[in-house]
Amino acid sequence: MKTPLKCCPMLTAHSIGMRLMEIGLAQARAGVALLVFAVVLLGMLTGCASLPDNAHRPASQTITDVADTRLAAVAAASMPAGNAHLSGMRLLPAGDQAFEARIALARAAEKSIDAQYYQIADDTSGRQFLRELSDAAARGVRVRILLDDLHATGEDALLAGLAARPNVELRMFNPLPARDGSVRARVLLSMHEFSRINRRMHNKLFIADNAFAISGGRNIADEYFGRSEPANFIDMDLLSTGPVVPEMAAVFDAYWNSRHAYPIGRLAGPDLDIAAARLRFEQSVRDAGAVAMPVAARDSLGQGSVATQLDDGRVALHMASVRVVADAPHKADADNESRADGVVMNGNLDLLQSARSEVLVASPYFIPGRRTMEVLQKAADSDVSVSVMTNSLATTDEPLAHFGYARYRVALLKMRVALYELMPEDEDERASIADGPHGSLGRLHAKLAVVDQRWLSIGSMNMDRRSAHSNTEMSLIVDSLALAGQITRLLRTERMPQSYQVRYTDDTRRRLEWIEPNGSNPVVYAGEPDSTWGRRLRLSVLASLVDEDLL
Repeated sequence: MKTPLKCCPMLTAHSIGMRLMEIGLAQARAGVALLVFAVVLLGMLTGCASLPDNAHRPASQTITDVADTRLAAVAAASMPAGNAHLSGMRLLPAGDQAFEARIALARAAEKSIDAQYYQIADDTSGRQFLRELSDAAARGVRVRILLDDLHATGEDALLAGLAARPNVELRMFNPLPARDGSVRARVLLSMHEFSRINRRMHNKLFIADNAFAISGGRNIADEYFGRSEPANFIDMDLLSTGPVVPEMAAVFDAYWNSRHAYPIGRLAGPDLDIAAARLRFEQSVRDAGAVAMPVAARDSLGQGSVATQLDDGRVALHMASVRVVADAPHKADADNESRADGVVMNGNLDLLQSARSEVLVASPYFIPGRRTMEVLQKAADSDVSVSVMTNSLATTDEPLAHFGYARYRVALLKMRVALYELMPEDEDERASIADGPHGSLGRLHAKLAVVDQRWLSIGSMNMDRRSAHSNTEMSLIVDSLALAGQITRLLRTERMPQSYQVRYTDDTRRRLEWIEPNGSNPVVYAGEPDSTWGRRLRLSVLASLVDEDLL
């Protein structure tokens, strides 16, 4: 899901009208001047919404006195002696285990839980997650929740009801001034602050007792944990313990204490009935815990569940040197007009530039831009093998972003970059999506890079211009042959065989072809598979009008 105005997006593919509004405000093109005028007029007629002037936000810091907690004891038992400078890490490729791990950590926490997300949906997974945080607070655990405001439409009362409970604080990052209505309506009524609301907090982080953390690509919503119909995201998280956790906690503190973080109570308004809001929260989450989520005994890497290992007192981990790379919260400043890449994009490009033999990239929205193309060209010139995996038009949830990527396909292929685009899973699935905006049961959402089968980058950042310039992001850059090898095997044995390989026929036809693996008889498509000509034309025209920073 991406963000405005595109998660990994502020607006999804069905919001074509909103995309046109973005074009007008971002580029002020003459062809959409009338739309800009209409927005301004709407603001004049309805009155411009604004944020509260005095958002009292008491500063707080991570609780570090946690040595006597059970999670700290499990962390210590999981780390071999003599490696104090290394962190313990474990990949979470399966959605069911990734959700269970968060719930298990919340239930085991004794002193603190810090949760930072782009989205916590009002669905089964979101309500279960919030219920566990509420239950932890009832045990005396201090709970801090920092949520990007964009996708919290209609949740003010629910979230305020949670925040009204003892030991819970909940803040919204970079809130839209308009609080009521759909996402589209709120955005329209907040357009007078477009330069600010276009900047979203895309980070994903969960920390329990400053002992264990989960970071990566997943938000809290059914489609990230295999519980949604018809589409689910293929994603990746990383469970961490050791010295990397306090570093991530410092990132959380910086965002929590930022001037962009507003207590939900100040946003919900003075007319909010707190008692009624608490009751609504209790009613909303009361039955959430009764919805069972089956969890496989082993994931695709052969790993048992985190919950079981926590109960056993030791988690199986790989020791690694880790670097936290995070954008600062001031990246969301309204007057931040810098077109320079952010800290996280720079960190990832530096990693790619260090390659000596091989680069593997997985990104659901891949719009490389000038700098990334320069890095990939240097890699090609140095005989570094480069492979990029992204969504096909059939599987993406952001078709406009896909056409932003499509502009670069021929140039990438001429650099000898191997391009893989995730296929729908079966024929029935393809038939159901060929004419619609939705993807298949599997949509790539993981944000990964592996360099020289040793270095791994994993986090919230898409390899696109929005993540580089407008969204705040966080990634971990890990030095681990074991973890890099696991990701490489997953991509090569599971994802690439389920993907079209794109090639450019540099002959008289000069066209792109998509190769579908089919044993010894691969299927060759001369046009974008699983899509109609009319849809491709329509999306191509729209994408050509939008600045890459907005895709």
